[in-house]
Amino acid sequence: MDESAHVCSDFRPTARQLWKPPVGTVELGIVGCKNLIPMKTINGKGTTDAYSVAKYGQKWVRTRTISDALDPKWNEQYTWRVYDPCTVLSIGVFDSYGGQETNGLKEATRQDYRIGKVRIRISTLQTSRVYRNTYPLLLLTPSGLKKMGDIEIAVRFVRAVPTLDIFHVYTQPMLPLMHHIKPLGVVQQDLLRNAASKVVAQHLSRSEPPLPREVVLYMLDADTHVFSMRKVRANWYRIINVIAGVIDVLRWIEDTRSWRNPTATLLVHALLVMLVWFPDLIVPTVAFYIFVVGAWNYRFRSRGSLPHLDAKISQADVVDRDELDEEFDTMPSSRSPDIVRARYDKLRTLGARVQTVLGDFATQGERMQALVTWRDPRATGIFVGLCFVVAVVLYLVPSKMVAMASGFYYLRHPMFRDRMPSPALNFFRRLPSLTTQMM
Repeated sequence: MDESAHVCSDFRPTARQLWKPPVGTVELGIVGCKNLIPMKTINGKGTTDAYSVAKYGQKWVRTRTISDALDPKWNEQYTWRVYDPCTVLSIGVFDSYGGQETNGLKEATRQDYRIGKVRIRISTLQTSRVYRNTYPLLLLTPSGLKKMGDIEIAVRFVRAVPTLDIFHVYTQPMLPLMHHIKPLGVVQQDLLRNAASKVVAQHLSRSEPPLPREVVLYMLDADTHVFSMRKVRANWYRIINVIAGVIDVLRWIEDTRSWRNPTATLLVHALLVMLVWFPDLIVPTVAFYIFVVGAWNYRFRSRGSLPHLDAKISQADVVDRDELDEEFDTMPSSRSPDIVRARYDKLRTLGARVQTVLGDFATQGERMQALVTWRDPRATGIFVGLCFVVAVVLYLVPSKMVAMASGFYYLRHPMFRDRMPSPALNFFRRLPSLTTQMM
């Protein structure tokens, strides 16, 4: 419960009696860092006392601290048992304070500064292959995105069970049984996660060597649930990227029925005839098409480097200064009332757009309901009568002939098609909704 769901490294239950055997081990070699920027100034000289922290499951490790080095070398190796390959290994780099004097003055309350973090998903690792790469250490600060340096690590996943057993893990529930029988609410999960993060931070602060509280919370992503316009925009573009494939398919269908490529349209006609007369081939054809797409994309898989933090996906390279100031603000806000008022007005503008979109979705759903609720007697009468006619036709005419006629009618040449909206769309747009009853 101490980690966010998207970067969780351990799905095992608390009771050891319920643990299943490990499926393998992950080996991590932290080689060192390069081109670190100075994090503090001592006696007029910029320096960094860097150390690295790695976390997977319940095991935390910390390298030794390399003092006064912008290219520290650790060459330390660690291993963890892997119980589920769909988990994440986190490696962070920090600057140790250690009670030193900064600019001739000793700071008693200075925290260990963040330098950067790298996440590696175990399921992206091929078995027994060593991945040795250099990853950029990116840090988002109130002044913008900064590259703090590079870290060189080597990682390898070694399976301890047959391959079929690892495949079997993918079909098992991720969480223990009670999480599915009596699931916790979102609010309860957030409260428990915050409490667990504080308990883990307090425990590790008393370990040897100790880990500061801010280091533990950063590794656990304890501050990722705060509101951020940057994350809202990033999630929106993620949704657009997901539905881009569907949009491409719809665009291809529109191009096909528009006869922009007559050869492709004729092939679609032939495919339609084959699938209508041999409907048993529909499911195998779809499955084979998905297989071809997956086999084709195998050529473009990532081979050398592993996926890591991406500034473009996070929208961190184009974020506005005001949005960063809002993201790093405390709760409750510590800014002036004018700044808070400006944020509120901006949020109201965004909320108005969301409100309009939600209203449009509700309107379309209410129009669907209005087809049979007799709110518009004429429209419902027309729809019910057409449904009766369609039922009679489908009872009397073979379904193959109906499907063939419908397909050829949909794919007819543009010279036989009207450019105006179809009668069905015009009819649907005229249906009533509850918008007229809203205040």
